[in-house]
Amino acid sequence: MSMLVKVMLVAALVLSIVVPFGAYFLGEKSRKRYKTSLACNCFFFFSTLILASILAYGGNVHAAETAEAAANSGFATGLGYIAAALATGVSGIGSGIAVASSASAALGAISEDQSIFGKSMIFVAMAEGIALYGLIISFMILGKL
Repeated sequence: MSMLVKVMLVAALVLSIVVPFGAYFLGEKSRKRYKTSLACNCFFFFSTLILASILAYGGNVHAAETAEAAANSGFATGLGYIAAALATGVSGIGSGIAVASSASAALGAISEDQSIFGKSMIFVAMAEGIALYGLIISFMILGKL
């Protein structure tokens, strides 16, 4: 993509933000005008982004896939990516549930007796560790792919 095209795309993105809201601020400020300028902004901004993506990635593709690359990119690789995503996602959800219950119980216990702050924070940290373990496992899975 040439430098002129890049400059024009940046200018179009800036103008897609400035022009609709400039027109809104110059006139009478009403809810209808705001919605119209926001819709105009979204339309021009996202259409410019789509155009930029087409220009950036729509060129000639020079990819010669070898037999080894074709063998590696298959069903097993896709399942590996799904496994890594599930390891991170499910451990994050589990950690969120565990932290929600343990942190609220810890806050209640600390409000009654301040000397148990350290003990209660250990349980909250153990619940947070579940998310870190899932993230480590997903990195290990991605390292094998």
